[in-house]
Amino acid sequence: MQNPVEAFLTSVEEQKIIEAIRVAEQQTSGEIRVHIETTSKGNLESRALEVFSVLKMHNTALRNAVLIYVAVNDKAFCIYGDKGINALVSSSFWDDTKNIIQQHFVNRNYKQGLIDGIFSAGEQLKTHFPFAENDTDELSNTISKG
Repeated sequence: MQNPVEAFLTSVEEQKIIEAIRVAEQQTSGEIRVHIETTSKGNLESRALEVFSVLKMHNTALRNAVLIYVAVNDKAFCIYGDKGINALVSSSFWDDTKNIIQQHFVNRNYKQGLIDGIFSAGEQLKTHFPFAENDTDELSNTISKG
């Protein structure tokens, strides 16, 4: 039986998601990552925070990284933004992005859900963290898996 994490997206779909991250990050100094694993083993938000820490996403200069965390077998996902973002935005800041992803996930269109969610996150971040001329890509754009 195929690993659920490996079956979640094809390699072509993964490359399209990585490209979406690259494009979205061209309009913001924010950093976006996607992490996919089988299960959160309990509390989704706690696990997303743990993964955020393991991936050292808090190491961005402006503390403006965002993790889209997916637990495949749990049929759940969440968005975790670092404290630089949370200090500037309302608690409902990520609602539009979550809704976009959810609409696609309900229809099992995982690739498009992640791509549209990434673009939405980039748009949201652009307002508070516009792209700067000297901006560097502080985090890997690859999809991490657990």
